[in-house]
Amino acid sequence: MNPEDFPTPDVEVQSTTATELRGSITDGDSVTVLDARNDSDFAEWHVDGPNVEIVNVPYYEFLGEEIDEALLDRVPVGDPLVVLCAKGGASEYVAGELIAAGRDVVHLDGGMEAWARIYERTEIAGYDGPGTAYQYHRPSSGCLGYLVVSDGEAAVIDPLRSFTDRYADNAAALDAELVYALDTHVHADHVSGVRDLNETSVGVIPSEAVPRGVTYDDEVSTAADGDVFTVGDIEIKTVHTPGHTSGMTSYLVGDSLLATGDGLFVESVARPDLEEGDDGAPDAARQLYETLQERVLSLDEDVLIGGAHVSDAAEPAADGSYTAPIGRLVEEMDALTYEEDRFVETVLADMPPRPANYEKIIATNLGQQAVDDDEAFRLELGPNNCAASQGSMAGD
Repeated sequence: MNPEDFPTPDVEVQSTTATELRGSITDGDSVTVLDARNDSDFAEWHVDGPNVEIVNVPYYEFLGEEIDEALLDRVPVGDPLVVLCAKGGASEYVAGELIAAGRDVVHLDGGMEAWARIYERTEIAGYDGPGTAYQYHRPSSGCLGYLVVSDGEAAVIDPLRSFTDRYADNAAALDAELVYALDTHVHADHVSGVRDLNETSVGVIPSEAVPRGVTYDDEVSTAADGDVFTVGDIEIKTVHTPGHTSGMTSYLVGDSLLATGDGLFVESVARPDLEEGDDGAPDAARQLYETLQERVLSLDEDVLIGGAHVSDAAEPAADGSYTAPIGRLVEEMDALTYEEDRFVETVLADMPPRPANYEKIIATNLGQQAVDDDEAFRLELGPNNCAASQGSMAGD
């Protein structure tokens, strides 16, 4: 049903915003949620957190004359209970029915689409290079990006098309001009903002990604292994780190932060099958092993790792960012100490589902097809699933 098709509740229904809900979760408040979407949508992605109790009861179960006791018993009690759906129409109706039944309820204005528009920026306190480094976090998908600022200039790494206005505005608020927008690779889970940002700054893609069929490499700059981009007093060094994809590239910011894209995360390593498929995944996993051992873990143990994604299994650092020094990752992630054969076996075992719409997103990011802003936003709703299974990384 469309939102306009639901009956208007007979009682007044209060709403909460996605920002307010996110604030309650990050503040550690106990949050109780009733997700009224279909079972399959809930299973694919939903609001989560260590202090979140969430139950899925589809909206259509509330359609009828009145709520019976059996259904009411399945609905958790919150203070208040937050009811949500895809866009807000169904949740307002369900909330009204529950209020009429005597429950303390609010509904999430804009639903999960509003949740997907939350995009947070955190200063990375552990960064000790020139200037200042920030991490962007999209809680709905776990997508991460980076803004580095020094001496009136700024660069963004792994920008999202849905938030392209944010980067220049944030840079301006920090008395800087956005001069570079860099992608680490051809993303499979979100639509890149590099081409849009190339209109006002210098868009950069890895030169090693071009052979995959990039159609716009003559419009943007390309980054080869060893290239350096200067942002104020910050040097951003290009490090080719294949494995997740053949063109996967990391950027070493101020010799302090390695933006690894999808090569290494704070809780896992890359999955190797999105470019080469199942048949090519073993060879890609071996390449990933070589990359990690020779190009990433060989750096100083104090260098911070910052991936392009984070999962619910990750714990934030003390500053709230999802970064961690290389030395700590080696201590905590047993897979980084394995011999090659065991590493490959571990990475290939229990591979999670591929990202939703990944083939269409890849084609969009290659420039082989075009989508408008609304379709781009909807293509990337849901989890990213660009990492190997987190459960296999910690060891025996």
